Amino acid sequence: MGDKANAHPGAAGRATAADHPASVRNVVLVGHSGSGKTTLVEALALTAGAVNRAGRVEDGGTVSDYDEIEHRQQRSVQLSLVPVEWGGYKINILDTPGYADFVGELRAGLRAADAALFVVSASDGVDGSTRMVWEECAAVGMPRAIVVTHLESARADFDDMTRICAEAFGADDPDAVLPLYLPLHGAPGPDGHAPVTGLTGLLTQKLFDYSSGERKESEPSPDQLPAIEEARNRLIEGIIAESEDETLMDRYLGGEEIDLKTLVEDLERAVARGTFFPVLAAAPAADGAKQGLGTVELLELVTGGFPTPLEREAPGVTTVDGRPRELKLCDPDGPLVAEVVKTASDPYVGRVSLVRVFSGTLRPDATVHVSGHGLADRGHEDHDVDERIGALSAPFGKQQRTLSHCIAGDLACVAKLNRAETGDTLSAKDDPLLMEPWEMPDPLLPLAIQAHSKADEDKLSQGLGRLVAEDPTMRLEQNQDTHQVVLWCLGEAHADVALERLRNRYGVQVDVVPHKVSLRETFAGRSAGRGRHVKQSGGHGQFAICAIEVEPLPGGSGIEFVDKVVGGAVPRQFIPSVEKGVRAQAAKGIAAGHPLIDVRITLLDGKAHSVDSSDAAFQTAGALALREAAADATIHLLEPVVEVTVLVGDDYVGSVMSDLSGRRGRVVGTEQTVGGRTLVRAEVPEIEIGRYAVDLRSLSHGTARFDRKYARHEPMPPQIAERVREQTQSTA
Repeated sequence: MGDKANAHPGAAGRATAADHPASVRNVVLVGHSGSGKTTLVEALALTAGAVNRAGRVEDGGTVSDYDEIEHRQQRSVQLSLVPVEWGGYKINILDTPGYADFVGELRAGLRAADAALFVVSASDGVDGSTRMVWEECAAVGMPRAIVVTHLESARADFDDMTRICAEAFGADDPDAVLPLYLPLHGAPGPDGHAPVTGLTGLLTQKLFDYSSGERKESEPSPDQLPAIEEARNRLIEGIIAESEDETLMDRYLGGEEIDLKTLVEDLERAVARGTFFPVLAAAPAADGAKQGLGTVELLELVTGGFPTPLEREAPGVTTVDGRPRELKLCDPDGPLVAEVVKTASDPYVGRVSLVRVFSGTLRPDATVHVSGHGLADRGHEDHDVDERIGALSAPFGKQQRTLSHCIAGDLACVAKLNRAETGDTLSAKDDPLLMEPWEMPDPLLPLAIQAHSKADEDKLSQGLGRLVAEDPTMRLEQNQDTHQVVLWCLGEAHADVALERLRNRYGVQVDVVPHKVSLRETFAGRSAGRGRHVKQSGGHGQFAICAIEVEPLPGGSGIEFVDKVVGGAVPRQFIPSVEKGVRAQAAKGIAAGHPLIDVRITLLDGKAHSVDSSDAAFQTAGALALREAAADATIHLLEPVVEVTVLVGDDYVGSVMSDLSGRRGRVVGTEQTVGGRTLVRAEVPEIEIGRYAVDLRSLSHGTARFDRKYARHEPMPPQIAERVREQTQSTA
């Protein structure tokens, strides 16, 4: 790490295929939008010698945020892999979007990585969504470190940010969140702000000056030592508290000087175990500089303190029929088990899959088994196919650098897997396996779309299929009740990116239309109707008469048909015909065109003709009878009610409950949970929560989550029902 006596030398930078899992480090960058993750990735790539100037590869492109959508929106919208080499290690840096709408990309990065760097801005602090991701990582024991950026801001205060990070991330043990370095400030400028020009290593008590554009080491002056000593003692105590050597603390408190090598080794072990979380500082390189401030220290932390793939417990593996399968941990010679963590479409090479190999070795032109299960509810059919993969490559901006192989623990891009989707498992064709899927958030913002033209209609299905194959956080729905195509997204920005990709990547123009909910109709009371279908137009005529009675039933009863005909008024062979006609009319609706439910329809009487009666005639008569019964009755419009569960910080509980009440919701209970959060349960009409994914995020400043599931249909208030009927008539 940065406090080792000798820093790792940088390696000029083309990432190659790793030869052993111990030489690989997979690290994901996590942080809110605008915290500086992408800038940090580019600074690390520059220091590692992978780029010729800040953020630029040899062809002039950037190593991250190279998608045209990212350029237009000025923010990351997808997971990016930037592999670099440093001191004999291959580091796969995974840059994730910070905006909440793209949390699916973040989850993919967490799946592919073995450790996480949390990037926080010294000018913005730690937001609620970053705290929630920290808790997710803590739940699975992922090692973490914290990087403070934007130190050049006039409001930046590294000491204050360290305290904030300890409060936000060290709830159980604040002394496990401590800085390894202190900023070294230069002369104050005209505004009185003293820029950060270097770092002071607390363990080695060395100064690392970056003011020349390259890291230079020196000794501190005597007047600097007292400030260093206080922070150093606290750091040493924090490291020793996590040491596996229980005698170390007693020796230290007894006045024994603990040697640097022991401290560094204990620090590295504590970081790798996920029990100590160092705080570092970083800044991008100035024009012409070879290294950005703190980047050498970060690379040393990643290579020295973060775990190897050999130390990570792999997700569960089964055969495709569900039988558990034991695998040796991260064995390059074991059976092939790899996972598609991201899928993208390239206009020149087609589908490109970013793959993490957990066991075995992946080689170009091999035939593999592609298995995808468990996402049928999101528009993904289960599939098990054999495919021949194309070339293996390491991405670097828009470039693809060819790899000879990809061993267990490493990541690579695989070309031409035409059936592979995000989350799929790759395995040997003669030993097909399936990995346990990672948790993905439910998309809860509906986007109803329709093709703009006939030409777009022909391409829409294929474009949507590719879109959901790339992004499993989207769900495609063909609603049979409303006859709408609905793309369920995580938020407005997510929806905007989906529309832009349809338009620019797949050449499909779509129009966004108002989303409809699945309404129903029912009778408010008893009613009777008589259906008469008599026609005589020469030749074979049509004759069918039936009398019915309709009465409402409790919610959830559906449609019940009862035969009470006596004396053969309706011949037995035509009673099923009446039922068929009644049910067909009920499915079409009787007042506003919505399906009829929760009624009992009783056939009481009728007439038939020995020649002219037929199945079709009695179907028509049954439908007419139901329509006549509806004309003389009060018809209730029923709306779907959903059970909403909101997990929200205690500070926002009152606002959330008030907002739900304003949506005609009924709060049915609250429950206190860990971490200062409350679970709020409510029943809310679905028509009122179409944009709840967006509104809740605004209401809770991005700290709340919600789930929903269908509960039942119940009568809509008369004034709202009337408005819906008027809208239906105006669009008919």
